[in-house]
Formats: sequence, C-alpha cells, structure tokens
Amino acid sequence: MEEAQKQKMKILCLHGFRTSGSFLHKQISKWDPSVFCHFDMDFPDGLFPAGGKSDIEGIFPPPYFEWFQFNKDFTEYTNLEECVSHLCEYITTKGPFHGLLGFSQGATLCALLLGYQAQGKVLKEHPPFKFFVSISGSKFREPSICEVAYKDTIKVKSVHFIGAKDWLKLPSEELATAFDNPLIIRHPQGHTVPRLDEASTEQLSNWTAKILLQSNASISNNEHELKNGETNKDDEEERPKELNTNTINNQGDASKIAGNHKELKVGEAIQAQH
Repeated sequence: MEEAQKQKMKILCLHGFRTSGSFLHKQISKWDPSVFCHFDMDFPDGLFPAGGKSDIEGIFPPPYFEWFQFNKDFTEYTNLEECVSHLCEYITTKGPFHGLLGFSQGATLCALLLGYQAQGKVLKEHPPFKFFVSISGSKFREPSICEVAYKDTIKVKSVHFIGAKDWLKLPSEELATAFDNPLIIRHPQGHTVPRLDEASTEQLSNWTAKILLQSNASISNNEHELKNGETNKDDEEERPKELNTNTINNQGDASKIAGNHKELKVGEAIQAQH
C-alpha cells in the first residue's frame, strides 16, 4: 500500500489539431511547475499525420499530427471512430489514467471519452476518470454523438480555460455546461494554452491540490479498512472466546460474561454485527 501512496496520479494529455504531444508539453510548461509536479503526464501524438499546413510551422519543429478530420462546420467527421478506438486501447494498455487534459481538438476528444464512458459506451473496464482540464474545448455537433456523450451531466471534476479572444469562446462555454459544477478560468488571450497570472495559477493549484487530497484520503481509507480487516481476523483466531466480547464489556460486568456461557454467545453475536 505504501507503493500505491507514492505512485503519482496519471494524466493523459491530448494535443490540438496538426500539432504534437511534444508541442502541448511545451505549452503546458508555461504554467507554474508546482501545479502538476505531483502528477505523471503522458503526451502521445495524434493517430494521423497532419493532412495539411500546421499553424505552428516555423514556431515548433515537425512532425505534426491530427486525431481525426472534419468539415468546415464541424458537423461531419472522418476517422473519429478509429481515433476513439485507438485512444481506448492506449488508455487500457498504458493506464490506468486518473485524469484527462486537452487543448482544442484534444479537449473536445477528452470530453467525448468522458461522456461515452459515463454512458457505458467505452472503457467499461477502466476506472472512471476523476478529473478533466479543458483548454479551448468544444462539443461535437453531430446529433447521434450528442445524444449519447452529453445525454446526462458529466459528473467529473473539471476546469475550463476560456479565452476572451478565442474563436472557440462560445463553444468552450457550452462545453463547460455539460459538466457538474465546473471551474471556469477566463483569460484575455486567444486560441492558445494561456500564460497564467497569479490569480489563475492559485485557482488551478487549489483545484489540483483538492484532487490530490481526495485521492490520498481514498487510499488511506482503503489501507485502514484492509489493516482493520486483517487485525480483526487475526484477533478472532488468536483471542480466547471469553476475551472476544468488547461490546458487552462496555455495557456491563466482564467477570459475569466470562463466567456465563449464554452471555458469551450474545457478546459474539453483537460483535459479529460490527
């Protein structure tokens, strides 16, 4: 159990359209390193090579990748099912993952996976994700997808970064409404992983700290229950019957219990209920 406590929570991080995992890693590195220092972050590349010009050409070296393709109105998608299957296999073999983080197309995909998992469509054997970091994310618009992925409020802790000048500002706000009690952090920038000011950094740090505390508390509770179960089992095997009567001892005279076989049976029955 000590090894489980030392093990970092894992976050799967999905990059934006026609960029790369290494580029998203560089983008996130703009944030205070203390925010995610207690997490193990995985930055895979998209399933398909970029099918056209990348917006980061000349800014960051290739190769560039995309997760799936789509039409101008973002209502028709190519290779989306293949992409979802690929990610589910990756999550199953490389995980388990505790949380998801995504930028733009990556964030949109993360939200889809969360909605699909909640409805039992994918990742049935993988533990439910605990949290989600969305940066410039949006919903899919195809009705058959929406009817499943966003059917119910997604009960995963989420934080949504929304830029004042982002062309996906409204879609990002709409995506946040799909989640239960989302934290929204606004910034004055455009469609990018923003540099965070002191206030935003504090908000995000507090949010991740709560996730870590809840995770550690859960591990401690499991460890406590396991140890208690083992101790109780050992006690049952090693203690004389007349000493296995704590409940009765607190209510009456222990000497009477030790000398009265009928009261002993009552004491054992009461202890079994606890």
